[in-house]
Amino acid sequence: GREREREWVRSGSGGRAASGRERERPRLRPGGAMTPLLEYESQIFLDLFHEDGLVITAKGLGVDRILLNFLRLYCDPGNLLLVLNTNVAEEQYFIEQLRSEGVSHLPRIITNEIPSNERYSVYTEGGVLFVTSRILVVDFLTDRIPSNLITGILVYRAHKIIDSCQEAFILRLYRQKNKQGFIKAFTDDAVAFSLGFCRVERVMRNLFVRKLYLWPRFHMAVSSFLDRHKPEVIELHVSLTPAMLTIQTAIMDVMNACLKELKHHNPSLDVEELSLENAVGKSFEKAVRYYLDPVWHQLGAKTKSLVQDLKILRTLLQYLTQYDCVTFLNLLESLRATEKAFGQNSGWLFLDASNTMFANARARVYRCPQAKLKTSVNVAKSTAKETDQTEEKKELVLEMNPKWEALSEVLTEIKRENEPSEELTDSGHVLICASDDQTCAQLKEYISIGAEDLLKKIYNKTFGKNEKAEHLLTATMKLKPGKSKARPNSGNGPKAKKARTETLKKKKSDLTLTQMVGRENKEDCKEEQDREDYDSVSLEHITEETEVDDMMLNLPTDACYGILKEPLIILHPLQGCSDPYSLSRVLHEIEPRYVILYDAELSFVRQLEIYRASRPGKPLRVYFLIYGGSTEEQRYLTNLRKEKTAFENLIREKAIMVVPEEREGRNDSNPDLARGGGLSPAEADTRKAGGQAQKMEQHRIIVDLREFRSELPSLIHRHGIDVEPVTLEVGDYILTPDICVERKSVSDLIGSLNNGRLYTQCIAMSRYYKRPVLLIEFDPNKPFALNFRGSFHQEISINDITSKLTLLTLHFPKLRIIWCPSPHVSAELFEELKQKRPQPDAATAMAVTTDSEVVSESDRYNPGPQDFLMKMPGVNAKNCRALMNCVKNIAELVKLSQEQLADILGNANNAKQIWEFIHCSYMDKAAQVKNRR
Repeated sequence: GREREREWVRSGSGGRAASGRERERPRLRPGGAMTPLLEYESQIFLDLFHEDGLVITAKGLGVDRILLNFLRLYCDPGNLLLVLNTNVAEEQYFIEQLRSEGVSHLPRIITNEIPSNERYSVYTEGGVLFVTSRILVVDFLTDRIPSNLITGILVYRAHKIIDSCQEAFILRLYRQKNKQGFIKAFTDDAVAFSLGFCRVERVMRNLFVRKLYLWPRFHMAVSSFLDRHKPEVIELHVSLTPAMLTIQTAIMDVMNACLKELKHHNPSLDVEELSLENAVGKSFEKAVRYYLDPVWHQLGAKTKSLVQDLKILRTLLQYLTQYDCVTFLNLLESLRATEKAFGQNSGWLFLDASNTMFANARARVYRCPQAKLKTSVNVAKSTAKETDQTEEKKELVLEMNPKWEALSEVLTEIKRENEPSEELTDSGHVLICASDDQTCAQLKEYISIGAEDLLKKIYNKTFGKNEKAEHLLTATMKLKPGKSKARPNSGNGPKAKKARTETLKKKKSDLTLTQMVGRENKEDCKEEQDREDYDSVSLEHITEETEVDDMMLNLPTDACYGILKEPLIILHPLQGCSDPYSLSRVLHEIEPRYVILYDAELSFVRQLEIYRASRPGKPLRVYFLIYGGSTEEQRYLTNLRKEKTAFENLIREKAIMVVPEEREGRNDSNPDLARGGGLSPAEADTRKAGGQAQKMEQHRIIVDLREFRSELPSLIHRHGIDVEPVTLEVGDYILTPDICVERKSVSDLIGSLNNGRLYTQCIAMSRYYKRPVLLIEFDPNKPFALNFRGSFHQEISINDITSKLTLLTLHFPKLRIIWCPSPHVSAELFEELKQKRPQPDAATAMAVTTDSEVVSESDRYNPGPQDFLMKMPGVNAKNCRALMNCVKNIAELVKLSQEQLADILGNANNAKQIWEFIHCSYMDKAAQVKNRR
C-alpha cells in the first residue's frame, strides 16, 4: 500500500539504452525544441567555453544538452567543428533538435558514402561535422582535411578515450598540426573512471586538456537549484508476497554459495567488488570478466560453470520481481528440463535452497490437493515422481504481481483527481515507464483485461499443452542486462481500437482501452512475429474491438506500448529502444502531469527532475513503485552508492593531480606529441665523404585501410614512421618492397585457419613478395600463450591450431612467423626490420592483386603453370625451381625421358613418379596394382 509522502532524496541516471530493433523515427514537431539551459547547466557551459577541459557530470544531468548548445554555437560556415564518439541515433537526434530551433546550417554526417575525393570540399564548406573515426584518421594522415582551419573538436563519451583507441590517435594528429584549436570533452559515466590506475589522468593526457570539471548530483549548485523545483513524489513501497520473499532468499543463498566456491577455486578473486551486494547488479558480469579474462583459458570447467550459474541466478532474480509468476516458473523449469543446462550447472540445482525455490515457484502458480507447501527442511524429500503423479490434480492459484495491484490503485486515484474542474481545464496525461518491452506489454494487457484473465492466458500459452521452452536457457545466457529477449507482437493491432468499459474490482481494470499504437512499418511487424518468444504476450483479441473516429496522436516515437484515452495513458520502456532519446521525446511531446515509475531507473529519475525544473509552475506528480527490502531496491541504492563513491574519488584525485603546463600541446614541448626517430641512423662512417652527415630518408610503411581499427598504426606513427593508408588486396603492412606482413590477432588467426582464408593469403604473399611474414599479435592483457597447459597433442590433429600452423609452414617454406606479445612490441619490431632497407612504393603495392600478372620475384615464372607443376607427384618446393630453369613450358616437360628428369631433379624416385604420372594410363596403373595383389 501507499506510505507517507516525502521529499525525493533519490536521483539518478543510467547511460544509453540497449540497442533494440531498428525503428523509423518520425521528425520532431516544433514543440519538441529544447528548453533553455538551467542555471547550473549555464555554469557548466560557460566554464567549458572559456577554458578547455573534461566535464564529468552525474548520469542524467543533461550532458547532451551542454553538447547540443556547443553545436548550436558553432553551426556556422565560418567554423569547422568536428564531433567524435557519437553514434547514428545521437547524431540524428542532435540534427533534429537544431532543425526544430531553426538553425539554417545543420551539421553533416561524414561516412564512407562520401567519396574520398569529395571530402576535402565538404571540409572547406565549414560547419559542424560528425565524422567516423576511421575516416578522420585517414584524412589527417593524407592531409585531406585542412588541419589549420579546424576551429575545434568536441569529444563525447570521453571516458572511452584510452591509449589504444582511434580517437586518441586523431587528437594527437590534430594537436601536431593545429596548435590553436580547442578540445572539449564530455561524459556522464563517473563510475568508468574507477577502473584502472589514475584513469582520469590518463584520459586527460590523451585529450590534451588541463582542466577537470566535476558536476555530481550533490554539487551545491545542482542540488540547490533542483531542490527549489522538486516534483511532487509519492513513494509506494510494495511488499513482496511470502512466496516471493522465500524464493528471493533461496536465490541469494545459492548465489552466496556460488561466490564462496568461486573465490575458493580462485584465491586472487577475493576482492571487494565480487560481493553478494554487487552480484545482483547489472555490471557484475563486467567486473567478473575484468578479473578473469586474462586467465580465462587457464581456468577449469568448475570456475567457468560457476560464472555461468551466477549469470543465470541474477536473471532469475530479475524475472522474480519483473514479470508474472507463470513466466518465472517457466524459466525455472527450463533450467531443470533442459538436458544441456542440467548437465552444465555447477551443482546448485541439488541444494536445499534450490528445492525451496522450485516448490514456492510452483505454489505461486498452482497447488496440488493434499499437498502442503514444502519448506527448506523437508523439501529435499520431494521427487520428480511425486510431481508427475499430481500433475493432473493441479488447482490454479496464479498469484498476482503485487505491483499490479499498486498500479491499479494509482490509476484509480489519478482518474478520480483528473476530472476537469474549475482548477483543471483538461485532464492531465499519464506516462507509465517500465524497464523493457515485455513488461510494458504485460501492463498493457493487465490494464485492459485484468490480472486473472491475463495470467490464465499466459498459463495456457506456456503450460497449456505441457510445452516447456527448452530453448529459453540459451536465450537467457545471452540476455544482456536490461534487454528483454521476448518482444510483444504489437505490430498486428490496428492503429485505433476501442474496448468495452470495465469496472475495476480487485483484479480488473477501471479504465477503458480506446486506442493502441500499431507499428506502421510492415517489415517491423514481420520481424516482431519472427522474434516472438515463449513468453511474449500477444496483443490480439484483448477486447471486443470496434472502429472509432478517434484522434491520432503524432508521437515522436513508435516505442510506446499503449495509449488509452480519458485520461490519456502512455506506456513506454526505459530500455530496449534503438533510439536512446525515445523516452525524452515522448516526455517533452505529451508533457504528462502524472508519471508512474513502475521500475526504478537512475537516469530517468534525474531526467524527470530536470524536466520539472525546466517547466516552472506546471504540476508534476511522480509515483515511485518499488519493492521494499528487495534486490530491486538494493540494485538501485548500489548504483547510487557507486556513483557517489566514484565522484568522491575523482574529487580527491583532482586535488592531488599534477598537470604540466604543456599538457594542452599548444607548443612543441609536450612529450606526447613527440615522435620517435623514424629516420635511418646517421652512423658516422669516415669512408663516406670523410664522415660528413649523410642525407637521411624518412621511414614509411604502407598500411591497409582496414587495419586502422587496430592500435598498431597509431603506435607506428608514434615511433616516427610515416603511415600511408591505402587499400591493399595482398597483405596488411608493406614494410619494404620485399617484406609484406599479414597481421592476425589470436581470435582472427583461429578463424582464418578454420575457414581457409589464411591459406589463400599466404599463397598471394608468397607469390608476389620475397619475404612474406605472418604476424601473430597477442592481447597485452592476456598471457603470451597460444595454448593453455595440457592442451598439446602428441600427434598432428586436424582440429589443433599448432598442427595447422605446422602444416602452413611446411607448405610455405618462405613464410616467416613473428610472435608479438603486444602491439607496442610489433611497432618496435617493424622499426628494426626497416633499418637500412629501401622504402616501399604505394602505387606498386596497390597494383599487386590476387589476379595480378606481374610477379615481383621474377618475370621468368608464370604463376598458373607453376601452381600446376607443384601439384604433380615428385615435384616439391626444393626441386621445382631447378625444373623450371631447364624447361620452358609443360609441353617441353612431357617430352623429357625418365633419365633426363632424374638428372634435372637429382632424385631417381621423384623422376619416376613424375614420368609415370605423365606417361602411364589409368588402365596400366590399375593393372600393376592388381598384379601386386
